Amino acid sequence: MSISSFFKNLGPGPVIAAAFIGPGTVTVCTLAGVNFDYSLLWALGLSIIATLALQEISGRIGISTGQDLSQLLRGRKSHPLFRVFSMILVLLAIVLGNAAYESGNITGANLGLEIFWKAPTLDFGPFNLQTGNFLIGLIAFILLYLGNYKSLEKILVSMVILMSLAFSITALLTKPEWKSVFAGFIPQWNTAEFLTIVSLIGTTVVPYNLFLYASLANKKWKSTRDISWMRKDIGLSVILGGLVSMAILMVGAANTSEVVNNVLDVSKGLEPIFGSLAKYLMGIGFLAAGLTSSITAPLAAGLVICGIMGWDQDLQSPAMRKSIGLVLLLGLVFASFGIKPVQLITLAQLANGILLPLISAWIIWIGAQEKIMGKFHSSTLQNIFYLAIWLITLTLGLKSIGAVFGIW
Repeated sequence: MSISSFFKNLGPGPVIAAAFIGPGTVTVCTLAGVNFDYSLLWALGLSIIATLALQEISGRIGISTGQDLSQLLRGRKSHPLFRVFSMILVLLAIVLGNAAYESGNITGANLGLEIFWKAPTLDFGPFNLQTGNFLIGLIAFILLYLGNYKSLEKILVSMVILMSLAFSITALLTKPEWKSVFAGFIPQWNTAEFLTIVSLIGTTVVPYNLFLYASLANKKWKSTRDISWMRKDIGLSVILGGLVSMAILMVGAANTSEVVNNVLDVSKGLEPIFGSLAKYLMGIGFLAAGLTSSITAPLAAGLVICGIMGWDQDLQSPAMRKSIGLVLLLGLVFASFGIKPVQLITLAQLANGILLPLISAWIIWIGAQEKIMGKFHSSTLQNIFYLAIWLITLTLGLKSIGAVFGIW
């Protein structure tokens, strides 16, 4: 098989990489490098394993059943109250959450843009319109409204490649101490590192990506014979995304700024030692990370809304356009006028904390059911491994809930 044929048979995996390498991931990985050098690279390795396991089950379910997770949830024969509770929880965590976080995606992309060009702020009485944020949101809006799944996939793949090159070249420019880098893959931690470890894993293992991949996988592949292609697709994509996250952490470890709050501080810290190229590459990487997440967050929310409600999930359908538009519009308004939806984020964080271990347990259970999955059900050995992964999601969920109540 030729290389072109191989890549033609791959699917939407890079969309998942584009989704989890957003401004939040870049910031968390950068700060992990700034504060702890290379010592937490092992945590990113663990996050890759956990993400691979859960996304593979999600894709396998999507292809085997011909339905995505939200459609399965809607069609489950369970107590009506439980089904309604589950659907409301999913809508709160993913739809409301993605609307709240969308402003951060747009703002993050604009931070990358500011390294090249600082957009003006326009005053409208008590409101200030941040035109850079508005421009980023508008680009995401145009791409979602004019495209289809195939064209979006190509655009996101291109952005992931651009982002990967930008962060990887920047990491190499910093001339990392490779002995220390390899030592960072040996698990070790202290109390001060615990929350950062949880955050590193938590930015990669996210509920909405499970819904997104199941939906995109069953649109790409119609036969269970293609499950092997799905595994190659998600394997390559998640590993690539994990390597990019590691490159970002390595860049953070090379930073010389005394105070680091965002990517602008890191780029300024890199410039005196590694030149302006490092600064501009960081800008390209952060811009691409923010823009890809600005596209995937409303896309996932739209698929969930339409799946749960039983509406048409075609990207050009009125239901999908309205659902995507709602999430994107909220994020665009919040970002453009500098509004911080703290209460929305808090509610979404709580819902995500509850949802992650529940949805992980649910897809692990479905994946193990022979009557649902046929010969593609999980083996006993796989289920033992998935139990360990589920304990990680439980820890992440408890951390999110604890953060809401000020415990963590």
